[in-house]
Amino acid sequence: MTGQLAEERASARPMAGQVGGRAVMLIPHREPGADESMLPPDYQRIVAAVRQAVGPVMAREVGEVVGVDVTVKAKLEPLRSKLVRLVDRGWLRKLPDGRFTTRL
Repeated sequence: MTGQLAEERASARPMAGQVGGRAVMLIPHREPGADESMLPPDYQRIVAAVRQAVGPVMAREVGEVVGVDVTVKAKLEPLRSKLVRLVDRGWLRKLPDGRFTTRL
């Protein structure tokens, strides 16, 4: 049973892309001891904005901090996608009400 769970977890992880014939993953999974410097600069700004917030934040609030035009939905959706990617990789946590916060 443990072996099967390990296989399922491994298959659920996103596949790395190919750049110049080398496997890369722009947003790595958060591992123990990993810090935000492993992330690309725009993702570092997003994580920093969530960390600086007093409590959980909506994507619109993060957009205001990182300089995204939050009045245009087409500009806000890519930011929301990045936030969800950070959640999927373990860098952030998404609450049931749609707000984002840092991992505990």
